Amino acid sequence: MRVVMFGFQTWGHRTLEALLASHHDVVAVVTHPPGEGVYEKVWSDSVAELAEANGVEVIVRERPDDDELFERLTELDPDVVVATNWRTWIPPRIFGLPKRGTLNVHDSLLPAYAGFSPLIWALINDEPEVGVTAHMMDDTLDAGPIVLQRAVPVGPRDTSADLFAKTLALFGPITVDGLAEIEAGRTDFAVQDRTNASFFHKRAEEDLRVDWTWSAQELDRLVRAQSAPYPSAFCFHRGKRLEIVAARVSEAKYGGTPGRIFYREGDGVAIVAGPEARRGRNHALLVTRVRTADGTELAAHDYFKHMGGYLTSRP
Repeated sequence: MRVVMFGFQTWGHRTLEALLASHHDVVAVVTHPPGEGVYEKVWSDSVAELAEANGVEVIVRERPDDDELFERLTELDPDVVVATNWRTWIPPRIFGLPKRGTLNVHDSLLPAYAGFSPLIWALINDEPEVGVTAHMMDDTLDAGPIVLQRAVPVGPRDTSADLFAKTLALFGPITVDGLAEIEAGRTDFAVQDRTNASFFHKRAEEDLRVDWTWSAQELDRLVRAQSAPYPSAFCFHRGKRLEIVAARVSEAKYGGTPGRIFYREGDGVAIVAGPEARRGRNHALLVTRVRTADGTELAAHDYFKHMGGYLTSRP
């Protein structure tokens, strides 16, 4: 089939690699210009460079809603469009242009975690598995009929980078396999159960802020979700920003006020956490590594010279 791909960053790069290795004819690639946002600099393999190296026409757009693009796509006459990590709305006249529709590939198990940063949100929310969905695009973002879906388990100490690696490996195969279903003439794809749908926004600075009334288990997942290469979760100590680079749930239970710098346990420092910390029935967040406002990374024992005082959500 004649394929036009809309894609960006490493997800788009891996998808294009798989398409180029398949029997399909990739006639053009539409991609975004390089961005300056922190999340756009992570996993930034260039779709444009890969396409150009393989003699594929590259069209750069921030938004795909202009007449010039529509006219060029009409001239290219694709059988199908593939969209992977395309970050802006694709209008109906574009996704409805190909004879066999538009296949969107999204890194969640739809209908859950539609929208943005699904792996990070899923890890924070203690989901047992994550995955990738190939679905037909319609008027509602990430809501079209499901062509294929594949899942991988979330390990007990997985970080968002671990989940990225697990799911990235699925992108190329599920795209090519999804196209095989379309090429075979299938149209009876499973309609998403919208009663189970959830839609998440992009991660931003506020979403990295530590709230010490969260349980230690929730904070442990937040720290792992915001592990390198993503920006770290942060709080404040004595009015200065302090990033939590590594942590886990304490062995012992600690009582008192959330945020209290309480006790050395093993290689970490226990920080009281949880909405009912005063009852003494909660585990603490055992912080093992931190990063100061000047970028210095330290073991918790080296940073917290004395016990006492508080970590706070705001200066």
